[in-house]
Amino acid sequence: MENPQMPGQPMPAQPPPQQQPMPAQPQPQAGPAGGAPIAHEITHGPSFAMLRVDLQPGQTVIAEAGSMVARNQHVDMEVKMNAGRGAGFFAKLKAFFIAMIRKVVGGETFFVNHFSAPQPGSVWVAPTLSGQIAYRRMNGETLVLSSGAYVAHSGDIDLKMKFGGLKSLLMKEGAFMLEISGVGDLWFNSYGGIHAIDVNGTYVVDNGHLVGYEGNLTYTMKSAGGGMMGLVASGEGIVAEFSGQGRVYIQSRNLSSLVSWLTGIMGG
Repeated sequence: MENPQMPGQPMPAQPPPQQQPMPAQPQPQAGPAGGAPIAHEITHGPSFAMLRVDLQPGQTVIAEAGSMVARNQHVDMEVKMNAGRGAGFFAKLKAFFIAMIRKVVGGETFFVNHFSAPQPGSVWVAPTLSGQIAYRRMNGETLVLSSGAYVAHSGDIDLKMKFGGLKSLLMKEGAFMLEISGVGDLWFNSYGGIHAIDVNGTYVVDNGHLVGYEGNLTYTMKSAGGGMMGLVASGEGIVAEFSGQGRVYIQSRNLSSLVSWLTGIMGG
């Protein structure tokens, strides 16, 4: 039986309450570099493909100038020079002069459009020529595209102009190319369908059918074969001879052949 507490007697010390451990707080997970893939849909392909990009607040898609078909009214558009991500003054000046040459040689613009939206919205873009649009999620690789193949991109991606060498000036398609690297979404197109070929060794592609390449590949521009007669009479012109290991993207149609055909029937 417990002893009753006498008046004036101090209360016995109570043990301190036992502290409960704090529950572990979930640590924020870092998102993927370049952001999550943007929702999109490619329709009307492969012959007359069009790209729809569905933007969420904070997302931006960058597209070739003149490629926009339509957009929601609240989707904002900002025009910028295509000088590469984080380019300084001299890099932008260099890009400007190179882009001017590309404009004369290949008929390309040197501006790009940046689309963003304060609320969910969509933008539709399409290439100039009929053909296929291909989607590629970039994860740090480098992809080189021929003149006119770039459509749009988003994320942490860098675009640099790549000169194909003096010999490549013989053909418009190979004079300047676009070197793309980083992490994000990339869309590119072709005149006709796109076909990917895995290369391990040597491979020859007609320059007018080249869309792009990636991996440990190098190439040289040369005659298709047969000496001067082959260059003039074979109809093949200049080809790109690839060496190494990687992937080459080709297109099923040749724009220069179309121009020659149209010129012939129009008597130009």
